[in-house]
Amino acid sequence: MLEIGTKAPAFSLPDQNGDVHTLDEYKGKKLILYFYPRDNTSGCTKQACGFGELYPQFLEKGAAVVGVSKDSVASHKKFEEKYGLPFTLLSDTGLETLQAYDVWKEKKSGGKVSMGVIRTTYLIDEEGTIVKAFGKVKAADNPAQMLGEL
Repeated sequence: MLEIGTKAPAFSLPDQNGDVHTLDEYKGKKLILYFYPRDNTSGCTKQACGFGELYPQFLEKGAAVVGVSKDSVASHKKFEEKYGLPFTLLSDTGLETLQAYDVWKEKKSGGKVSMGVIRTTYLIDEEGTIVKAFGKVKAADNPAQMLGEL
């Protein structure tokens, strides 16, 4: 996980509509950048829907919400449409951003070891500096937790 006080790594990734987004777009507002393992899994769905439900409150506090996983643009589009998600989902199939944010790690599940995304949420300030970092977050609790951090 990246250290609080460090500059957030730049990114340039396509969203669920194929439009490319960069970190610079969010200058001047707070950014909740959350990394999750996979679209349409129970924990990731709870987390995304939680951010969706609280989205108007994030906007009121001047914050953008952006989710990132290694799923494809098409997968993100289906996920967005299925749950009516009002925020940006970025696709990092090349893993560059996942690695830059130190969330692509070795995971153990059922005795097997594989590489995957460790569910992590960063709060980035208006200047692009990481001001809060939460690793191994509880999917269902994370949206309310982040709202509280604002």
